[in-house]
Order: sequence, then structure tokens, then C-alpha cells
Amino acid sequence: MREVAVIGAGITKFGERWDTSFRDLCTEAGIAAIGDSNVTGEEIDELFVGSMSAGRFIGQEHVGALVSDYVGLGGELHVPATRVEAACASGGLAFRQAVASVASGMSDIVIAAGVEKMTDVGDATDVLAGAADREWESFAGATFPGLYAMIACDYMHKYGLTREQLAKVSVKNHHNGSMNRYAQFQNEITVSTVMNSSLVASPLRLFDCSPVSDGAAAVVVCPLEIAKKYTDTPIKVIASAQAGDTIALHDRPDFSTLGATVAAGNKAFAQAHLERKDIDFVEVHDCFTIAELCAIEDLGFVKKGEAGKFTEEGDTYIGGKLPVNTSGGLKACGHPVGATGIKQIWEVVQQLRGEAGKRQVEGAEIGMTQNVGGTGATVVSHILRRD
Repeated sequence: MREVAVIGAGITKFGERWDTSFRDLCTEAGIAAIGDSNVTGEEIDELFVGSMSAGRFIGQEHVGALVSDYVGLGGELHVPATRVEAACASGGLAFRQAVASVASGMSDIVIAAGVEKMTDVGDATDVLAGAADREWESFAGATFPGLYAMIACDYMHKYGLTREQLAKVSVKNHHNGSMNRYAQFQNEITVSTVMNSSLVASPLRLFDCSPVSDGAAAVVVCPLEIAKKYTDTPIKVIASAQAGDTIALHDRPDFSTLGATVAAGNKAFAQAHLERKDIDFVEVHDCFTIAELCAIEDLGFVKKGEAGKFTEEGDTYIGGKLPVNTSGGLKACGHPVGATGIKQIWEVVQQLRGEAGKRQVEGAEIGMTQNVGGTGATVVSHILRRD
């Protein structure tokens, strides 16, 4: 297996992009990533595109071919393009497939992209519910806010998490998002803002929930041995792990522990030969505020039941013991579901290059991501290091 590096990354502004089409988002992110990597179209061997539900959101299937065509890799170049679907973990899995292709020697230069255009449908909640068990959850009326509310209730009952501690996750992520020009929400909020927002599914309120978003992101990977040909700052991929679980939440032995996060995290640390203390910052899948708390516990950074206090004391802020979601996370940066996993990689690349501006984690050398599909039926985790 060859060592793999990220040599380029690009992203669009996340948000309600009414003036921009699905293909325009793909093109913007793809061209940015290709330009950042200094590769030519003729050098690109393969393309993987993470997209959860373009068929439902915009009525477009055959997404791989569409993206390849509009970023200029179809036609005469005939670059093979594959769509990857794993619900909200589609982007993270597309990146994993790109890494695997290069590591295996099958390809040399590969693009991993993620995209979703979610605002073009009237009921995004129903589309997203397809990531749950349709027969036993969605058809019975369970939406993702409801399912994560069950996780939150279980967690609060077991560990005494307060409503104020939960709100502080959103406050911190909006603070980080205020420093990210690509974020959907660039405004600071207070605990009171969260606590007084509309109730969605008790105990979760509007400001506990990630938004419906449009956006795209892309990265370029190649063998580490040739990375310096393209960039002075290659970012080495030192772990790529995936794990699965039951698709239905009710089949899990513990609602507030995502077993697939535990498994993927353990695999990633074993691959990287690292301990938790070696990680400088982490981007986790905070589709709801409770998800961030569960994630940092299930990855082993904090003991079970202590993430609320850890957050309340400021340890997850930039400059804290473990900066979490420096991009603003899904909550503030936005959550165009197919793009989220690639956006996480983009943020890690910015941090490890020292190019994150006001969000910069001082001395960052190793970053980690956790991208979740559904309520944890699929989890993809990566660890990257500044080479």
C-alpha cells in the first residue's frame, strides 16, 4: 500500500444558494481544488463524488458522470467517475474511496468531491428520513430530529447533562463559524438564543439542529512520493477507517453510544499508531448538538458522560484542550449532506497548512474527522498529518 497525500482542496460558500445550480456548485469546488493542486486535467485518473440523494433533491441521477462532464473531465479525457452514497457520510466515504484507489496503486491522481443541493425541494426532512429505516422508523413518523432527541433524552437521563451545557455546543460552533467566510451562518449567538429558539423535538430546539444547505467541496489526492511535485505543503493521510451498525436506532444496545464511531475511531488510531492525546483538533458530525458530545466521547477523547462539562469549561474552543469543529461544524458552517465529509477534510487541510486565519489552531500538526450516516449506521473517520 502506497502512502497518500492531499495536494489540493476547494470549497464553495455553504447556504441557501438559490442563484446557483447543482452542477455550478460542483464546478466551482472542483475547479478550486484542481487549481489549488496544480494538476492538469490530463493527469487526473479518477473521480469519486459523494451525494446522498440528488435524485430526490433535484431529480438528477447519474451524478458521477454529470460532475465529471461539467468540471471538464468527461468528453475527450474520459475520466471515470463514480457516485458514492452513504447518507450523510457520503462525502467521507468518497474521500476514503479516493485514498484507497491511490494507496492500492490503481490510480495516481484522484479527486474526491461532495455536493448536495437541498433547498430545491419542499420537504428536505422526508428526503433525509431515507437515511433511517424507512419501514420501522420513517413510516412510523420518526424524523432525524426525533431520533436524535431520543439520543439526547437517553444521554441526559444517564449522565445528567444540562440543557445549558447542550446549548454551549451551538454557541461555540457559531463562534467558529463567524470566522469562516464559507460558513452558512457567520453570526455569534448566546445560550439564551438557543434556549429560547423554537422547540423541534424535546429537548432539541431550532439552534440545536444543523440547517438545510447547498454546497460542494473537493480535494485532490496522490501518492505521497510525488506530492512535492505539486505542492510545498502536502498533507499526509495516515488513517482511513469505516465502520457500520444497525440502520435502526432501536436495535442498538445503547442509544447514546454510536458503536460505529467507537469502532471506526479505534481502527483509525490503530492505523495511525497514535494515541488520543496526539490529536490537535477534530472535525465531528454535529448534525445536532448532542451528536458532537457523543462523538468526542465515542472517539475516546473524553470519558462517557463528561463531554457536557468539557464543553462548558471551554475545552472544545480554539485554544482549548481539544478544539472541536473549528470550521463551525455542521451547525454553523452548514450541512449539504453529500459535501459535509469533504468539507471536514478541507478544514483539516487548511489547519495543517496554517491557512485557517482567525480559526487557526496554533501549532496544529495532526487533525481528525468523523462523518456519520444516519444515526450512526455508517461512520467514516480519517486522521491527517502535516508532512
